[in-house]
Amino acid sequence: MQGAALKPRGFDRECAGLIKRSIFQGHYFIERVWVPYHANLRDLVMDEAHKSGYSVHPGSDKMYHDLKVLYWFPNMKADITTYVSKCLTCAKVKVEYRKTSRLLTQPEIPMWKWEKISMDFIT
Repeated sequence: MQGAALKPRGFDRECAGLIKRSIFQGHYFIERVWVPYHANLRDLVMDEAHKSGYSVHPGSDKMYHDLKVLYWFPNMKADITTYVSKCLTCAKVKVEYRKTSRLLTQPEIPMWKWEKISMDFIT
């Protein structure tokens, strides 16, 4: 079982030479902790980075830049993007960038007919 955990999905043979074992009994990839695909460790790391009290639900780019300093695993950016897109709190709170509507104001009522003429353009 442990051997299967150490073979991550999407792992290239060229990356195998870059993973080193340290005296702290962990695996490192270019001086970053390598998170194996075992027992949802990657989900735990992403949970802590996204939902902790100090992180305030960052977007996928911010979360990736924060995590890539300390951790590494194959397909990291794609996994983080998928994780953030499935966060219900982010879906409820964060608004997509849209063109804002005009101010809604009550039009003035003219005193005479044809005193004020307006036209609405539909684009």
